[in-house]
Amino acid sequence: MYIEAPELASYPNIKHAFFTRVGGVSEGIYASLNGGLGSSDDPARVAENRRVMAEDLDVAPGALISIHQVHSADAVIVEGPWPGDRPKADGMATVVTGLALAVTTADCGPILFADPHVNVVGAAHAGWRGALGGVLESTIIAMERLGARRDKIVAVLGPTISQGAYEVSADFVARFTGIDLANERFFIAGERAGHAMFDLPGFIGMRLESAGIGEFANLGLCTYADEEQFFSYRRTTHRGELDYGRLISAITLVPQVL
Repeated sequence: MYIEAPELASYPNIKHAFFTRVGGVSEGIYASLNGGLGSSDDPARVAENRRVMAEDLDVAPGALISIHQVHSADAVIVEGPWPGDRPKADGMATVVTGLALAVTTADCGPILFADPHVNVVGAAHAGWRGALGGVLESTIIAMERLGARRDKIVAVLGPTISQGAYEVSADFVARFTGIDLANERFFIAGERAGHAMFDLPGFIGMRLESAGIGEFANLGLCTYADEEQFFSYRRTTHRGELDYGRLISAITLVPQVL
């Protein structure tokens, strides 16, 4: 099962999916559509889940391309399946049809990008560290290197932990306000003294709009609050579980029949 954004679905040359946790073969805490190569789930089950997702996107199983995400500001250009180890990065861009750029999340923000007018797509994984460090801007720059126009780029934020579920410390707040006092608007008082609630989706949206892209949309879906549809790292942590499943968000260019 996956969710589409109208802002991307209207373009015939683009296919995308924000996959939920529903519709796979994994069991237990990974039930059921776990796409995380870095999870401790049975690798055969993860491979089958990813095959199902590739099929939904009309790409070959080996063409569902992911990176080794490290909460960085780095973005890479994808020309085909990786010949060896996945590069360490958190953003991708491509002009190659038949490749699906896939990011994995479980509270962090999955952002899918497209300039449909020149057939350039991108994807980024943005937790607080990546968003603050510049991974969104790096992904846009990678797309521009491939011919995208910044003011024509559409970016959609998929399921992400919401402000109501994201409690942070005073030191966390100071990290953001120390860079820009205006970042204070992304925090409200928490229930515990010395804590605040962080609006990661709002911060991501601000960074993308400040970057000058053409359109930004937020699906407004909270990974923590909706256990039936989404995995959540923070929910797992609060329960003391040993691991968690990963959601896949992916975008691909559709080959055009002339």
